Amino acid sequence: MKKILLLACMLGLGFAGISQKYAIIDTRYILDKMPEYKEAQKQLDNIAAGWQKEIDAKQAELDKMYKDYDAEQVMLTEELRKKREDQLFNKEKDLRDLQRKRFGFEGDLFKKRQELIKPIQDKVYNTVQKMAVSRGYDFVLDKSEGITIIFADPKLDKSEDVLKDLGVK
Repeated sequence: MKKILLLACMLGLGFAGISQKYAIIDTRYILDKMPEYKEAQKQLDNIAAGWQKEIDAKQAELDKMYKDYDAEQVMLTEELRKKREDQLFNKEKDLRDLQRKRFGFEGDLFKKRQELIKPIQDKVYNTVQKMAVSRGYDFVLDKSEGITIIFADPKLDKSEDVLKDLGVK
């Protein structure tokens, strides 16, 4: 739907007599061809696999504790049963916290990805921007994950005009 709407807008602008020069790139294809991206992705995968092994080991330990508790629960006093349930609860909470710390939103994996991958993405972005300016492109669109505008000539930005028409200063 976005592609159709974007294409319709471009065609509409083209028929309106506005001459705009644009290019389409595929950043996924570009990144996959870059050796430094492949190496960074490999590092990231190895780090994530290590963290996942750590979590799987803790999950196996927790599963064993639950199994042992289920087997022994009928023989435990109320006090011991409560103590074991608290241990299980705390162990489960620790496991969830570790999962969130490693793989959650802005967790360790996110930070490591920023550290390893973002500089490579910035390098591609800067190269695209230089190419767009030197070749006179008004827009550069990325087709890798839906259509995204990578570069737009700032003189085409009419945001201030809209704010002015809205009476916003």
